[in-house]
Amino acid sequence: MLVALAAAATAPSASAQGTAITLPPVGAVAELAQAEALIEALVQRGLLTRARADVLKREAQQRAGIVPQVAATPPAPAHRVAKASTVPPAVTPTVAPTVAPATAAPAPAPSPAVAVAAAAPTPAPSPAPSPAPAPTVVAEAPAPAVQRVPYVPQPVREQLRAQLREDLLAVARNEQWGAPANAATANASGGVGPGAWAQRVTVEGDMRLRWQQDHAADANLAATDYVLAATSGVTRAADFASANAAGSALGNTQADRERWRIRARLAVNARIADNVTAGLRLATGSATDRVSTNQTLGQNANRYTFLLDRAFLRWDPAPWLSFQGGRIANPFLATEAQFSENLNFEGVSTLWRWPAAGGRTFEPWLVAGYFPIREDNPAAAASRSLVAVQGGMTFDLPRVRMRLGLARYQYRNLEGRIDADYSLATGAGPSYGQHEYGAALRQRGNTLVLTNNPLERSGQGPGGTTFTFTPDRWRWGLASRFTPVALTAAAEFSHFAPLTLAVSAEAIQNTAYDRAEILARTGVRLSDGSDKGLSVRALFGHSALRQKGHWQANIAWRKVGSDAVLDAFTDGDLRGGGSNVVGWSLGGQYALERDLVLGLRWLSGRQIDSMSGQATGRDGQRPGYALDSIQVDLGARF
Repeated sequence: MLVALAAAATAPSASAQGTAITLPPVGAVAELAQAEALIEALVQRGLLTRARADVLKREAQQRAGIVPQVAATPPAPAHRVAKASTVPPAVTPTVAPTVAPATAAPAPAPSPAVAVAAAAPTPAPSPAPSPAPAPTVVAEAPAPAVQRVPYVPQPVREQLRAQLREDLLAVARNEQWGAPANAATANASGGVGPGAWAQRVTVEGDMRLRWQQDHAADANLAATDYVLAATSGVTRAADFASANAAGSALGNTQADRERWRIRARLAVNARIADNVTAGLRLATGSATDRVSTNQTLGQNANRYTFLLDRAFLRWDPAPWLSFQGGRIANPFLATEAQFSENLNFEGVSTLWRWPAAGGRTFEPWLVAGYFPIREDNPAAAASRSLVAVQGGMTFDLPRVRMRLGLARYQYRNLEGRIDADYSLATGAGPSYGQHEYGAALRQRGNTLVLTNNPLERSGQGPGGTTFTFTPDRWRWGLASRFTPVALTAAAEFSHFAPLTLAVSAEAIQNTAYDRAEILARTGVRLSDGSDKGLSVRALFGHSALRQKGHWQANIAWRKVGSDAVLDAFTDGDLRGGGSNVVGWSLGGQYALERDLVLGLRWLSGRQIDSMSGQATGRDGQRPGYALDSIQVDLGARF
């Protein structure tokens, strides 16, 4: 059909051959203009490129036999004479209208036809009996002006509309409008278009409801005993040793505790470019507890705080190199004996790795980072920071994947010192208290010493005033420096597929722990304490609890000396958190539905060394503390 239309509309010699030309209604031009306007609108919206739009216009015109308007053909000069032709001498030529050629598809009612034919004088008939034509010279009449008006038949208009729909659907499929995130598709389309954000941005989160009971051992000493032991100037449980100005203990060491808790987290990650990612995560919890995102219920029906848990940018300039900065997830291979699973790092880190290739089954890697803990704030306080580096190797063996890492963590300017910014004339200066290991940072277990100036401890104030040095004035600082070295190993065994056996272990030693150095810096001689830690854990079951019926079981044991690690960043569950602890945990999880998991865990921990660092306490006993905990969780992820 389209070929016939094109032939009829573009025949250049119709008038010369005596063929009538049918002119379409003028309204068809408006319909074509509307189609072209639609194509232009798609271009303006960015749904079609200019090149593609031009192709669509040309294809539509070619299918319908439409060509641009042709200027009127000028009449032939009068002096031109057509070539001679022969006609039968016995037949007189006449001029008669001809019928327009039929088309494959019906057309609207045509406008009146105009017949154009050539005229010439007729010679007298020849009596010759032969039917052979006699030659006759016929003059060519001037060609009339012919104007071609574009017209799009109804079938062609429908075909054009269908073609436009197909092109629009092709764009939608290419950009995956409304489809789940697909970074590769978004990058291929340049990250533009109405649905591009859906390919570049992902949203995920989780919620957990927990019932927890903490049972204090019957043999635990009262908090008053910890306050009494702390008067020696040394403690490993400043929270238990806290007291008001009257000396009344504020801690709890003997009463059981039952709590309902909730955790909610919401993360948004955006792929800015092929190798650039930005991420945010909000979480419940406390602004003073960095190792827990739990919110305890029972706050007089008040709303909960939703805090910025993560905020980072990551740049991967090469497959073997990565940089990230902001508030980031733990970039190191470590266990909870070193860093809690809820801990996020503030600062910058880089990862280098040598990807396995050419049959090589191992992959070396190196992680380094700088993490501020306290900003430099002259003259009130000097900066504190963590500088860390870890080198390791990943092995991919048949049915075994193993990772080994050796790390060195150096904490700068965290050690306690006797505060010198105190005078009898002015009292405490602007930097007084900068060496304190504050309650907002510490947990429990590290050996602490009083950093108060001797003048304050003796009760001497400015201008000759005196006062009583009560427990509410105590400022505790870290007795030891901290430069832990940790050897960490983790392995997964798929011999029991679809189940997995995963084991991990970590050995830690604080290489900066030195009792002689502590004595010289603080004046405190320690008789106990430890700089070593060891942790092992095993898990058996499905690697991910995503489907109904999936399950896991785990068991862990840990022994962390008082000064093996900084207690601020270690696990916050075993024996209430911190270091100077030995204990077990045993638990299991079961998926009730897709992404709905029920969990149960039991933890039991007790202290290793004296909480005071000295063999003191009521009746000469060494103050001790033990705690058993039960946690029942119902969690969902989305």
